[in-house]
Amino acid sequence: MATNKLTGKRVAILATDGVEQVELTEPRKALDEAGAKTTLVSPKSGKIKGWQHDHWGEELKVDVALESASERAKRHQLAVAADGLA
Repeated sequence: MATNKLTGKRVAILATDGVEQVELTEPRKALDEAGAKTTLVSPKSGKIKGWQHDHWGEELKVDVALESASERAKRHQLAVAADGLA
């Protein structure tokens, strides 16, 4: 059961192609369930491709391209950098 401790908080999640999919989707799910409004920010616009252990995973919709995120960043209280392929 979510406690909604993050209601009203905005969280930017920074990621690009090759992000370990579960390292993006699971924290995002937990943040959303806690009441946060998450935004996927990437150097790429459109979609990025996740990585699942040893193969390409799902395409993930980018909410905001990094180049246009600077002004919007002022509205976020937290940023999460999702890890992926080195």
